[in-house]
Amino acid sequence: MGRTRTNSSSAEDLLIELDHTGAPLHRQIEAAIRTGVQSGRLRRGASLPPTRTLAAALGVSRGVVVEAYQQLVAEGYLTSRSGGYTQVAAESAPVPAGPRTERASTFTVDFGYGRTDVSTFPRAAWLRSVRTVLTTTPDERFAYLDGNGVPELREALADYLNRVRGTVAAAGNLVICNGYGQGIGLLIQVLAARGARRLAVEDPSPNDDARPLARTAGLELVGIPVGRDGILVEDLDTADADAVVLTPSHQWPTGGGLSADARARVIGWARRHDAYVIEDDYDAEYRYDRPAVGAIQGLAPDRVVYCGTASKTLAPGLRLGWLLVPPGLVDAVAAAKLLADRGSSVIDQLTFADFLNRGEFDRHLRRMRPVYRRRRDVLLAALRRHLPDLEPVGVAAGQHVVAWLPPYLDEAEVVAAAAAHGVRLHGVGQYRLGHGGRGGLIFGYATLSERAITEGVALLAASLRPLRG
Repeated sequence: MGRTRTNSSSAEDLLIELDHTGAPLHRQIEAAIRTGVQSGRLRRGASLPPTRTLAAALGVSRGVVVEAYQQLVAEGYLTSRSGGYTQVAAESAPVPAGPRTERASTFTVDFGYGRTDVSTFPRAAWLRSVRTVLTTTPDERFAYLDGNGVPELREALADYLNRVRGTVAAAGNLVICNGYGQGIGLLIQVLAARGARRLAVEDPSPNDDARPLARTAGLELVGIPVGRDGILVEDLDTADADAVVLTPSHQWPTGGGLSADARARVIGWARRHDAYVIEDDYDAEYRYDRPAVGAIQGLAPDRVVYCGTASKTLAPGLRLGWLLVPPGLVDAVAAAKLLADRGSSVIDQLTFADFLNRGEFDRHLRRMRPVYRRRRDVLLAALRRHLPDLEPVGVAAGQHVVAWLPPYLDEAEVVAAAAAHGVRLHGVGQYRLGHGGRGGLIFGYATLSERAITEGVALLAASLRPLRG
């Protein structure tokens, strides 16, 4: 029985081009194969075409190919095996690695924020929706579409948001984007093109999306202080801003919820100043000790841009987000999206639409709320036991908790001491635009086991003993 060969290369794979007026033909063949091995394109163990096959493909005599193969065998690039075929014998030289921008985590416990537990992604349910899409979707749906996104997803999202988040949504006012990061970038781009000069943001607030994008677009940033229940609305009137970015249902990072009176005053400000409210509804689906708080968009659909994403509920790797845009802005935002990337993945959009319509999204959220609630409860219990002088806030919803430090502990020193004991934490201070403010720690708990949460808090407590004097 003949020996089965695998990982073989055809004559075409060798990418040999011969110049019959140049160097000897066997030298040209040698050089082409040698380069293929050195570059890693022809890997160790790959079988080369028989000499007769390669000679016929190149239009040369078999003796020319035999001479080339023999030279490369002598150099150690090839080896001849019993049975008359030839294989690559040499390893390609390793390509020098570029500078690393990230290091593997050396922390025992990482309380990183802004994450969701992707190990719980509902793969089986998602796969059912993928199969449905691939077997039932008309061919024309896989062509280029407009900048709004596929109608099926926009209709499914409008129904979901109106039912669950209390929005006033129409499918025609939705724009599908690649997560919140792209969505806020499109909005800032459109507002800047329409003459916006200043963007107000909560202080503290995330420093990795709206803030750098606004600066890149040439907008001036104005920080509005945050109180116990969210943004201090009275400071908006003196901000002279063209738009404000808010997290009214669960302020990031402090966790406050904007009151009904404050929401009404925000809308009043937007109408008086012909401004827009950009509502980042990043984690409203996860709530534990309070009833659902509707989106502020439902109060003023003509003044509020609602931003949603699947990053916190399903997985950030899906890159699925959506903007519910006022009628006066929707065409411009859709045009900006189309110009940016010709639209998000049609298959992913249709899959998510089917996933929503089947009720799988609701079922996934019902499964995950008690999981995250237990992790939050374990975190709060560990803080009460080991660090009773810390003050947790914003605990009723979300996937993180902020704990204010007592006055005698310095935030930067605490973060450094925790790191030295193998615990990664972020301080609130790095997300402030202004100086000062109470020191606090951000505990992300969504990706940690209950045991890891308890261990992390105990390690943190141990790290603080020297700082307490």
